[in-house]
Amino acid sequence: MKTLIRGEKVNISDYTSATQLEVEVNVSSNFEIDITCFGLDDKKQLTDDRYMIFYNQLNSPSSEIQLQNLGNGSGTFSIDLASIPSSIQYLVFTATIDGNGTMGTIQSGFLKVKASNQTLLDYSFNGNDFKNEKAVIITEIYNYKSLWKVSSVGSGFDGGLDALLASFGGTAAETQSQNNATAPETSTVPQTTSAPIPPAAPVLDKKVLLEKKMEQTAPKLLDLSKKAKISLEKVGLQNHTAKVALCLDISGSMSKMYRSGKIQEFVERILALGTRFDDDGSIDVFLFGKNAHDAGEITIDNFNGSVDRLIHRYPLESNTYYGKAMKVIRKHYFGHSGKRDKPYSQDHPVYVMFVTDGAPFDKDDAKAHIQHSSYEPVFWQFMAIGKSNKSAKKKSGFFNSIFQSDFAFLEQLDHLSGRYLDNANFFSVEDPLELSDTELYDLLMIEYPGWVKNASQKALIQQ
Repeated sequence: MKTLIRGEKVNISDYTSATQLEVEVNVSSNFEIDITCFGLDDKKQLTDDRYMIFYNQLNSPSSEIQLQNLGNGSGTFSIDLASIPSSIQYLVFTATIDGNGTMGTIQSGFLKVKASNQTLLDYSFNGNDFKNEKAVIITEIYNYKSLWKVSSVGSGFDGGLDALLASFGGTAAETQSQNNATAPETSTVPQTTSAPIPPAAPVLDKKVLLEKKMEQTAPKLLDLSKKAKISLEKVGLQNHTAKVALCLDISGSMSKMYRSGKIQEFVERILALGTRFDDDGSIDVFLFGKNAHDAGEITIDNFNGSVDRLIHRYPLESNTYYGKAMKVIRKHYFGHSGKRDKPYSQDHPVYVMFVTDGAPFDKDDAKAHIQHSSYEPVFWQFMAIGKSNKSAKKKSGFFNSIFQSDFAFLEQLDHLSGRYLDNANFFSVEDPLELSDTELYDLLMIEYPGWVKNASQKALIQQ
C-alpha cells in the first residue's frame, strides 16, 4: 500500500492491472456530510448529470459507477474503469458538510483505492488541513492519454455544493416546494445548466477566486503572484496559459541549499508564477539525482513546509542525471519520452524550471531529450546554482553584469544544434535568492515569449 500526500499523483497501473476498483471514503464529523462522485469531461465540466453519483442517484447509466455502503460521511464506490465512456475523463470524489459545520471541524478522513479487496492507495486528512470550507475535493481519478491516474487533491470551497457545481460548469436548480403534497415525487439530483458566459469567463472567474483564496490563506504568495503578473504583462503574456513544472536537483551537493531554506523560498516564487500561468494554483514537481522522481504537486494549500516533506520522502542522492528527469517529465506531459522527429501539438505548453548545481553524468541522453522535445510544446529554463569563474554569454539589460557561469554543459544545451525550435534558456546564480522577485520573473521571461510565438506558428501549441 502507498500512502499519498496532498497534491501527489500516481499511475494506477503501477499498483494493479485490474480495472475493477473500489474507492472507500470516510469523513468523521459531528455534522452531516454527503459524499459524491462527479463524472466530468476533459474540461472538468459536468455535462451529463447522470454521472453525479450520490445518495439520491446511486448508479451511473450503465452501472459503471455504483455507490454502496452509504452512511453519514462514508460510502464505497464500485468502479469499472474499462466501461467508463470516453466522454468521462475525470472521477472527482468530494465531501460537503451541512448546517453550520465546516471542514475545519472534522475529526479525520480518508480515501482508499482498492482492487481485489486489497488497499492500493491511501490518502488521509483531518480538520487541520482546512478552515472554513464547506466542500472538499478529496481525490481525482482521471484519464491522461489512455492512462488512469490518481491525484490526492485535498482542496476546498467555502460555498459547499453550489460552489462545487459552479466550478464544474453548472448551477444547482431550486428545489420544489415541499408544501406541494399533490406533486409527484421526482429525482432530487441537482440539475446543471450551462452558464451563459463566453468560454474565457470561467478561467477568469477561477483566477479571481484563486486570488481571493491567496489573500485569505497565503498573502505572501499573493504578493509574489502580483509581481509575476507585472513581468508577464511586460512581454504580453498576461493571458497566457501553461503548465508549470519545477525540476529540482536532489544530489548531495545541494544539501546546504535545502537546509538553509533557500530552496523552499525559491519554490514559493515559482509557485506564484504557476498561479499566473494556470488557474489551478499548483505546479508539478520532479526531482533528480541518481534517479528521477515524479513528486506530485505543490499547491497554495500545501506549499508551507513542502520542501522539507519532499526531502523526507526523497532523501538526497549521489550523482546527477538530467536525462532521467527529462524522460519522466516528457512521459508525464506527452505520454512519450523517446525519439521524436515530427511536431507534436497540444492545447497548452509546459514551462519547465530546471534547477541544478552541477553537470550530469548522462550528457548524451540530456542532449537527445532536448533535441527530441524540441518537437513538443515544452520549454526548458535551466538555472544553475554555484560560484562562477568565467564570463557567460551576455544577457540583455541590467542582467549583463549579474550572471556568470562555469556550467559549460548547460550553455551547450542552451545553444544546441539539431533542434526543431530553440526550446531552452540558461542562466546561473551563486545563490537562488540573490535576485529580487522582479528580477527573477523578468529573467524567466527573456526567451520564453519568443518561443511561445514560434511554437504557435509551428503548430506545437494549438490555437
